[in-house]
Amino acid sequence: MTDLSALIEDVRGCRICEDRFAATETGHAPRPVLRAKPTARLLIAGQAPGMKVHHSGRPFTDPSGDRLRDWLGLDADTFYDEARVAILPMGFCFPGYRKGSDLPPPAICARTWRAPLVDRLPEVRLTLPIGGIAQRWHLGVTTNVTETVSNWRDFLPDALPLPHPSWRNTGWLKRNPWFAADLLPVLRARVREVLDA
Repeated sequence: MTDLSALIEDVRGCRICEDRFAATETGHAPRPVLRAKPTARLLIAGQAPGMKVHHSGRPFTDPSGDRLRDWLGLDADTFYDEARVAILPMGFCFPGYRKGSDLPPPAICARTWRAPLVDRLPEVRLTLPIGGIAQRWHLGVTTNVTETVSNWRDFLPDALPLPHPSWRNTGWLKRNPWFAADLLPVLRARVREVLDA
């Protein structure tokens, strides 16, 4: 079995979607963005990098990342400590835009890479599937994000589903005050418990 670091290098060299990305409004080349070590205890399973992350090459270097770190109660040093926190989005590359909106991550990315990567993270104690695509893959749900996240207690202690931390979801957060009042304190406590163990 290929070790995790070699597999990550294979992912970083992946060009399966090269033609697909070249045909988007941004006409960009693949740039897989992921972080993980086999000792990671927390897995953040996002959707796909945005344009800012595509340019930085580091996950969540955008306002969504600021919000996510706040939700988790983590400073940047801890968040980016890949020996403790694995960040594996469902699509490793920025998928591009269509009419100014982010395209969904190509499904071939998860089909090709996800299971082998997750299988090489034996120490993960908490998975945070962010958004519907990650929730379907990691939790096997068929419900929408609101319903899945509202049933968050059903997935403890191994997982906690989250909405995307995008500022576009500010309205969702206002309509669902239970998220900040009930879920976030449990999320922060569980993250501390997992990382401090």
